[in-house]
Amino acid sequence: MTDRTLNGMRIAILATSGVEQVELTEPRKALDQAGARTTLISPKKQKIQGFNHFDKADQFTPEMSLDEAEAKDFDAVLLPGGALNADALRVEKKAQEIVRQIDESDKPIAFICHAPWLLVSSDLVDGRKLTSFHTIQDDIRNAGGEWIDKEVVLDDNWVSSRQPSDIPAFNRKMVDLFAEIHTKSRKVA
Repeated sequence: MTDRTLNGMRIAILATSGVEQVELTEPRKALDQAGARTTLISPKKQKIQGFNHFDKADQFTPEMSLDEAEAKDFDAVLLPGGALNADALRVEKKAQEIVRQIDESDKPIAFICHAPWLLVSSDLVDGRKLTSFHTIQDDIRNAGGEWIDKEVVLDDNWVSSRQPSDIPAFNRKMVDLFAEIHTKSRKVA
C-alpha cells in the first residue's frame, strides 16, 4: 500500500475568477490534510471570485501570480473547474507552459469539470484517457483524447473527474496518485 502522506510535496493550484468554489476548496483541503503545501496561483495576484454554479460565493487571494510561478518549483498541479475559470485560464500562455512542463516531467496533474480546457489548449490531450464535465467531451475528443464517463479516470500521471458530486472519489484518487509519485521521487532522490 502506498503511503498517503504528501509531506513536503509542493502543489500548484491554477485558478482565476469563475472557479467552481467546491472544486477549489475541497481538493485543496484534502491535499493540505495529507501534508502537501498548496499554492493558489492566478493570472494576477488579486482576489478571485469563487462560484457555486451560477451564484457568486467566496473570494480567494492567490499566493502567487502566473508570472511569478515556475513549474520546477512544484511537484504537481491541481486544476479546479468552473466554466468561466477554465475558459480564462486556457488562453494564458504561462498556465499552458506550466502544465506542459509538469506533464513533461511526469509529475501528476489532477483536474475536474471544465479544467481540461487548459490541457486541450496546451496540446496535451492527444492519446490520453480522461473525463470532464459532459459538455466539453467533444472538445476532448476533437483534441485526440478518449473521453470516459466515470466519476474518476486515472491515466498515468493524470487523474480527472467530472463534477462536484464526484469530489470524494476524486480526492481519494488524487491523494493516492500524488503520494505514489511523491514516494517514487523521494526514493530516486
